[in-house]
Amino acid sequence: MNRTTHTTPRPGLLRLAVASTLGVALLAASAVAGVPAMAHDAEATPTGSSAHSRDGAGAQLAALKKSLAVYQDVTAATAAGFIPVSECTVSDAGGMGVHYLNPALAAQAPDPARPAILLYAPTSTGGLRLLGAEWFQADADQDLSTDADRPSLFGQPFNGPMAGHDPMMPVHYDLHVWLYDSNPDGVFAPWNPSVHC
Repeated sequence: MNRTTHTTPRPGLLRLAVASTLGVALLAASAVAGVPAMAHDAEATPTGSSAHSRDGAGAQLAALKKSLAVYQDVTAATAAGFIPVSECTVSDAGGMGVHYLNPALAAQAPDPARPAILLYAPTSTGGLRLLGAEWFQADADQDLSTDADRPSLFGQPFNGPMAGHDPMMPVHYDLHVWLYDSNPDGVFAPWNPSVHC
């Protein structure tokens, strides 16, 4: 995967946030029965045109887009506790942009009105443009072969369980929602082919 740096994440903060999220998830979790797991976030989860509109999701997404509009200014996001934790992330499947994580929100159960991560793309003038949001939840049993604790929002199951993208990141689920940048692969697809770093 190719990566380009457009912001400087604070070293260790993602690890700390994810470790605290994992701790909360493991304390709250009970034993989970085994069921076949879905593959990595770029595979197997329905994200195509059928994911563009689900019953009731359209109104929820419109309300979310309106409520997150304040974060189009990245200084408002940092003032609200969001911190840069990644470079501008791209792969052959597309881009995700720069991830801004709110550690307090990442440690809570996913809330459709309060995403733990905001996604930004670098602009030609050196700024950042808000693309969408992401929700994150550590897998309760840390077993890639089970998915009984898979969360869902907006009628869409999260992608995962998947291995962490960093040595300190736990097995987890995530869900991307492209609110401000159209995604030809679907509003819930993890990668967006129209995002470039």
